[in-house]
Amino acid sequence: MTAAARSTGLRLGSLFGPAIFGVTAAGVALPDVTRALGTTPSTAAWVLIAHALALGIGTALSGRFADSRGVRLTMLAGAGILVAGAVICLSAQGIAALVIGRLVLATGSGAISASALALASSSSPEQRPKVLATFGATIAVFSAGATLAGGAVTQWLTWRLTVVLPVLSVLAVPFVLRAAKDRPGSNRPIDLTGAGLLSLSAASFVILIQSSALDLSWSAVSGLAAALVLSAAGLTLRVARVPEGFVQRGLVTDATFLRAMVTGAGVFAGLFGSMYAVPQFLVREHGWSILAVGVWLLPGAVLGGVLSRVASRLAASGGVMIAATAFSSAVLLGLAGSTDSSVLVICAVSLGFAAFASTQVVATGLMSARIQPARRGGGLALLNLTFFVGGGAGSALAGALTKSFGLSTVIASIAVFPLLGAFAALTLRRQGLADASHP
Repeated sequence: MTAAARSTGLRLGSLFGPAIFGVTAAGVALPDVTRALGTTPSTAAWVLIAHALALGIGTALSGRFADSRGVRLTMLAGAGILVAGAVICLSAQGIAALVIGRLVLATGSGAISASALALASSSSPEQRPKVLATFGATIAVFSAGATLAGGAVTQWLTWRLTVVLPVLSVLAVPFVLRAAKDRPGSNRPIDLTGAGLLSLSAASFVILIQSSALDLSWSAVSGLAAALVLSAAGLTLRVARVPEGFVQRGLVTDATFLRAMVTGAGVFAGLFGSMYAVPQFLVREHGWSILAVGVWLLPGAVLGGVLSRVASRLAASGGVMIAATAFSSAVLLGLAGSTDSSVLVICAVSLGFAAFASTQVVATGLMSARIQPARRGGGLALLNLTFFVGGGAGSALAGALTKSFGLSTVIASIAVFPLLGAFAALTLRRQGLADASHP
């Protein structure tokens, strides 16, 4: 691997990585948020929901904006929005203001994430696997260190700093500005109608799957379901009528894109669900401190980094590494849940980190080769939106199950998600080989 490719991957990974802190690290601070602002746990959950929602939608919208107006403008605008959101969060005196701040924060974080993906995918075909290898390894470090970072900052400093940790992405912006100048936009108009329908569909779905944890009323749930059905139907019609709109018909009917979508959604759901249940399992049932949980999850970063570099060499032919790590994680989650083993659950989450990093590397590399450069940022951002929605579904299921079952049962149940991702990754490999033989 050349030093230039390694440096590029590290810089882009540092640009993308802090976005992960928005959910995993912030989750550690929720008890303190509840006490400090005098609210209820279900209301405080909006601190996480708002971030997950705005991050996914912001990434999708910003990816198309980057294609149209250029990565540099998108990244700088995102950095400004990110800082503004952090200021709102730090000065918030009530839960409503904090949630608004988190929405703004995550919108900026989505723009930064979309910019990182666009730049990573625009590397030359010769350098792209090497860039993506370091990119994935860096993301794995941020993922595995999120719980430790959240616990340390909350315990030693304040929860207010924990909920704004994604602002660390701004520190990497100056180091990628030069590369961003080489990625101008096409100046094509943006399909605002399609963007609005996609945003409404994603928002309705994310909030709907969290309805149990949020204790929403029946009327609110019915309204969300209606909004989801209507917006999804409208988006389907929009795609049929405007093939080159915000959601491109050629992309969502591409078999490889759909396989990558299912793979990522399953892997992300498994990891996000695990990161919801596992820290509670280790703290409540095994007496660990949250800092100890974070320290023991760090080896997963090393494993994820090593395996993502291996996965980068397989990006052209598919997701063998994803399938292996996701399947192993699913098996260990099932065993950990049935045996109440802290060792097995740590191993399961570590493999989940590896699957997570490998998915980013393989999916980005595979789809970069299939999407036209002028539309690549939007396509990859849309793919990542489905990943984050899958992650939201995983944490939502874990949260809902904890109301009726023990944490061991919840952990065993989460295994279905990485198992789905593993099987989808195997079909992705077959599709990739077929495509390679028919260029």
